[in-house]
Amino acid sequence: MKRRILLVDDDATVLLTLKAVLELNQVEVQYASSAAEAVQKLASGVFEMVITDSRMETDDAGFHVIRAASQQAYQPATALLTAYPPRNLDWKNNGVQSLLVKPIGTQDLLRQIEALLVQHQDGKHALELSAENGAGQRKQKAS
Repeated sequence: MKRRILLVDDDATVLLTLKAVLELNQVEVQYASSAAEAVQKLASGVFEMVITDSRMETDDAGFHVIRAASQQAYQPATALLTAYPPRNLDWKNNGVQSLLVKPIGTQDLLRQIEALLVQHQDGKHALELSAENGAGQRKQKAS
């Protein structure tokens, strides 16, 4: 099954280039050219990952997309795509799991995306197991 990614950037060249690269590597890509469009797509679809530019309509539009992604029940992995990486780690405090710095080579991009997706799935699986174990322990105590 193909991985499904939402790609968000206000630069049409970046969107089309990354979309082509990802689709050539068996990834299904939906895209949005603004934070508002991305929020709508997040609410109406299910994505394994959201990759968003940091600066679009506003300097913090990418963080708006990340916050909207983190509120989805399906919990997609999140990455911030930027040519201007923050000097501090505030991006991690805003729900961003990975920082992709432009320009980025195709193979490096694909490797980083795959690593984040695997790490994210492992984290979700660990949380599910923890929740199941906690429910099992509560059930045993109640018996």
